[in-house]
Amino acid sequence: MMNEALQELIDFLPCRTPAAWLDWAMDNQALLLIDHANCEKKAASNAMTLMYRYVSHTDLLTKMSQLAREELLHFEQVVGIMAERGVTYGRIGPSRYAAGLRDSMRTDRDGALIDSLIVGAIVEARSCERFSVLAPLLDEKLAKFYRSLLRSEARHYQDYLGLAQQYADVDISNRIKHFLSIEKTLIESPDTEFRFHSGVPFSADTAAI
Repeated sequence: MMNEALQELIDFLPCRTPAAWLDWAMDNQALLLIDHANCEKKAASNAMTLMYRYVSHTDLLTKMSQLAREELLHFEQVVGIMAERGVTYGRIGPSRYAAGLRDSMRTDRDGALIDSLIVGAIVEARSCERFSVLAPLLDEKLAKFYRSLLRSEARHYQDYLGLAQQYADVDISNRIKHFLSIEKTLIESPDTEFRFHSGVPFSADTAAI
């Protein structure tokens, strides 16, 4: 069942993680963990923000409440792994990834909701895909942890996308394609700083794995 969910998620994304990013990740494992913790915290915060803004959307409240709790648990787990490995959790700047996706979001209330949910689905899907390709390259304990995240992250992607389709009063397939096109550019183009959702390093081979 997990293999089917992972394949569905991979088919949804516009591209695979480039091999150059994986090489970059292996050279920056401490930074990978720090930014992973940041991503979990931001995901919980985003879910809570949606809950505060759209209080009359019962299904959204239920799913975002569950998602926020899970993301905070994952945050605690990553911080624990960092402590075991002597990695200090400090402040680092965000990647251009989330901002690049949000730049195209609509500002009206209903449009902002649908776009936020679509972007949330894409971010969760990419996170899950990256866990899956990182796991075979990591040490046994970290690989086991990342594999354990696959099921929940795959469900989060489905929840976001399902809510977007539920609350939209028009077909959103073109809107999804629009954000996926942006995501592909962000994933495959060069970045100056490594992050969990960054593109590839400058001058790197962008061939997909």
